[in-house]
Amino acid sequence: MTRGRLRTWTQGLVAGLLATTAIAHGQRAAPPAPQMDAAARDRTRAMLRTAYDNVRKHYYDPAFRGLDLEAQYREFDTRIRNASSLNEGLAMVGAFLDTLDDSHTYFMPPARPYDFDYGYLLQAYGDTVRVSQVRPGSDAAEKLRVGETVTAINDVAVNRHRLPAIWRILTGLSPQPATKLTLKSEDGVVREAVVVTRTRPGKRVIDLSSIDGEDLWQVIRDGESRVAHHEYTESGNVMFWRMPEFDLDEITFNQLLGIVRKHQALVLDLRGNPGGLVDTLTRLVGAMFPKDLQIAELRGRKPMKPMIAKGSGSRAYTGEIVVLVDSESGSAAEIFARVMQLEGRGTVIGDRTSGSVMQSLGYAAQYGVDTVISYYFSITDADVIMKDGKTLERFGVKPDDLVIPTAVDLAEGLDPVLARAATMFGVTLTPQAAGRMFPFQWKPF
Repeated sequence: MTRGRLRTWTQGLVAGLLATTAIAHGQRAAPPAPQMDAAARDRTRAMLRTAYDNVRKHYYDPAFRGLDLEAQYREFDTRIRNASSLNEGLAMVGAFLDTLDDSHTYFMPPARPYDFDYGYLLQAYGDTVRVSQVRPGSDAAEKLRVGETVTAINDVAVNRHRLPAIWRILTGLSPQPATKLTLKSEDGVVREAVVVTRTRPGKRVIDLSSIDGEDLWQVIRDGESRVAHHEYTESGNVMFWRMPEFDLDEITFNQLLGIVRKHQALVLDLRGNPGGLVDTLTRLVGAMFPKDLQIAELRGRKPMKPMIAKGSGSRAYTGEIVVLVDSESGSAAEIFARVMQLEGRGTVIGDRTSGSVMQSLGYAAQYGVDTVISYYFSITDADVIMKDGKTLERFGVKPDDLVIPTAVDLAEGLDPVLARAATMFGVTLTPQAAGRMFPFQWKPF
């Protein structure tokens, strides 16, 4: 997909969002889209300028991947001048960064004065986007079925590549009182469903101006719908560890590693794991090897030290390893899975990963005096080059054993991926039982 097309469909999505807002009007009370008065327009243009300045100064590629950054800035500044609402203006700031087609360069806008919940989650399975979860009691539960194929959101075609940017717009840049989904059943029947968003009053201001990378990661996770905590199950000589993110402090990591060492085999479930802290990644890689290991080279504007994992000597875990991944496994999760492949240390099972592997730094900004409104930019400062000389960005990790749940699997709560991993170590685990091992848990709303 070219960058020009990326700009076209991103702009189309924003237009589609505004149209769907009109469809939803009157169905249920929801916060109206803030209007774009002169003061809001000036602030939004200032955010765009800050985004432009940060990319120009800090982006890892001084050629900006061949993009005419100045021309793009002028184009999006004009779009903000013509925007009819604050949501549309903020979406244009995010869309400006999206022109780089970079997983780790994005905009986190000021916090909304309300919380919202769409009541459903979407995920790519292979090249097909499906409804992966619906919240019980929500409008989505009445109108959507888990496993259904989603072909468009607000009349904008959706696919594996577009889904992350679309979801980022819906959940951060331009939340909507309703979304229109175009769905296709397994027998080819197409239908549309307008799903109304639940809302409630929330924090009016979140100060992002002084947080570090770890704190920002928590802010992002707090805004997600799933309860994310580390879980494990033991079956004979096999440990099954669901690792939702790379977020462990040294004490907790060592406690879990101590349990791992008691088993002859480890099934590490990194499905849905978006990455996290480099320290957790290097500790986990180092725990699997006796000697120090270079994980990857970092290529930025200036020479950078490589990413190194310190080996564990005689304490290194020597058991067999299977790593589970899917389309939502990103960043550190992808790097760990690829290291296991490149070093011949473990087997990777599941779906191709997201291809979201860069290194970035955060830049906070703010406006206001009495009431300070903060916003945040993540800017990629290095490409991550693996041992084979290749990048994972936009390519992801191809599993050794490609196992993708079907629509029926999702609808019935089956987990063929975890079941497949268990059989490799002689553990009898049906897809039904595997689906109950680490059940999805919605955060209360």
